[in-house]
Amino acid sequence: MESVEQNPYLLGTYAPIDDERDVELTQVLSGAIPRDLRGAYVRNGPNPVRPPDGRYHWFDGDGMLHAVRFEDGRAFYANRYVRTKGFEAERAAGTNRWRGLREPIVRERLPEPWKDTANTDVKFHRDRLVTSWYLSGAPYRVDPLTLETLGVDDFGGRYRGKVSAHVKVDPITDEMLFFEFGPTPPFMRYGVVGADGVLAHLTEIPLSAPRLPHDMAHTERYAILMDLSVYPDPVSLAKGRWRSGFHPESPARFALIPRLGVAADVRWFEASACYIYHVVNAWDEGDTVVMIAHRVNPRCFLEVPEDASEFEKMMRNLVMDAELYRYTFDLRTGTTREERLDDRNAEFPTIDARTSGRKSRYGYAMDMPRTAPVAFTGFVKYDLRDGSSVRHELPAGVFCSEAPFAPRDGSNAEDDGYLVSFVVDEREDRSELWVLDAADVAAPPVCRLALPRRVPRGFHACFVDGPSMDRAAAARAAQRPR
Repeated sequence: MESVEQNPYLLGTYAPIDDERDVELTQVLSGAIPRDLRGAYVRNGPNPVRPPDGRYHWFDGDGMLHAVRFEDGRAFYANRYVRTKGFEAERAAGTNRWRGLREPIVRERLPEPWKDTANTDVKFHRDRLVTSWYLSGAPYRVDPLTLETLGVDDFGGRYRGKVSAHVKVDPITDEMLFFEFGPTPPFMRYGVVGADGVLAHLTEIPLSAPRLPHDMAHTERYAILMDLSVYPDPVSLAKGRWRSGFHPESPARFALIPRLGVAADVRWFEASACYIYHVVNAWDEGDTVVMIAHRVNPRCFLEVPEDASEFEKMMRNLVMDAELYRYTFDLRTGTTREERLDDRNAEFPTIDARTSGRKSRYGYAMDMPRTAPVAFTGFVKYDLRDGSSVRHELPAGVFCSEAPFAPRDGSNAEDDGYLVSFVVDEREDRSELWVLDAADVAAPPVCRLALPRRVPRGFHACFVDGPSMDRAAAARAAQRPR
């Protein structure tokens, strides 16, 4: 068994921090804070409160949000733990109660087999942030102004279930689409939360066994759910282990279901065996549905040696080897066309959120080496219309975070704004906040700000624009006693 000291996801720029801060960012390293950048950049990620008892997996750490709010040419940093039920239970006990993904579960002393850390993604819906967990977890609502955890959202008292790692928010209807999955029947459910925050629709998706989907997509008409070629081993599940494997004999399947459809309305489309972590976007196009996604290369799973240790397998399985693909689902023939758009290894995609579910031109992603541990070594801008791309390569020893698109005030184009990202410079032992011009990603940053502390590397991020922050502030003010 490896020691804590050997696990790179507990060391260096991955190592957890132990406090929460609020501070204005005043040290400008280059450029200037754009005055037309208004809103909040929020990023989630794992940050274990205590040293793990067992073998640590990067996905185990307690969720911690880091945010930078921009207003009138000023920037303010804050970080907070997501106060999940597991977080509070362990704080009350003064000890670890769960051990992690790589350890056998102890069912008799735990309310849940795995600790729901809400550490994976963060999205904005209505006037709150919602955090999520990669194995399907409780949807925790968070105040976007203070990062205070407001508790589990029950969607107007109509839902006691879980949500997947990635929910989708329709920018026109303000509906939130989600799915949940688990090791026992029903293996997948799909739901829609209305613009009023109340559950409007919930249905089961027919699956014959547990699956391990990570993301979904949506168009104006459909939700797209996935039954892919990587799924849990039933023998391991029976022993209390969530061990998954790649099954090249199992084609990838995509379920197209009308926005408010039921199981009988599902149409399945098959494609070559693969896994998909993240979707760029999807849209309706005549009698077809188009989905752009980063498809994991099957060799990523097949290159793990049989005699590798469990630690070596974990490290290898965390290597991402993903290429940009277009899937076209033909509603007339029931067939799927697959096209590789780029052979670069890139992942953690973002778009102008205003185009979600509609035909879009640009996608942004993180450039990644095919090595472990996971690292983001640059920014990529894709033109989905002609297949071209532009890259901003970082110097050796400098790494970035997922970079959502942040529209400038009054913008109406998909690249009329900025990309915002936390950047760690291992050469200078410094964390920074970068703002890039989305129209010219290859150019030097518009602004670099020094952060007052190291921000550990993490997972997904979102940008809450100025009008949304205004609505959140108004909603909070309306709830205060008069």
